[in-house]
Amino acid sequence: MMATVRHVSTIEHVAEMLDEDLEMLDAIVENDDNLSYGAIISAHTGNEDGFTALTDDGIGELKDMLQGARRSPDAWRAFLEDFVADPDIIARVKEKGPR
Repeated sequence: MMATVRHVSTIEHVAEMLDEDLEMLDAIVENDDNLSYGAIISAHTGNEDGFTALTDDGIGELKDMLQGARRSPDAWRAFLEDFVADPDIIARVKEKGPR
């Protein structure tokens, strides 16, 4: 049984919290198959306005995913190529390198 979600954090807050590139995180969570069902929340505020948020479990999964990808420069490069389609984002994030 899935736990009740009591709060979520916007993707902007998660990027700040994890010290990660916002556009990179957006690219990862854009495909909701990248995290477990229910980890990514899309909220619509009217017209075309809205925001993306993550549950605590989603934040944990994302942290684990990024940590695993950073185990080596080759793994980091492969991860970025698999999950981030925008070459400008990839170039910017590659410059920071794996931590």
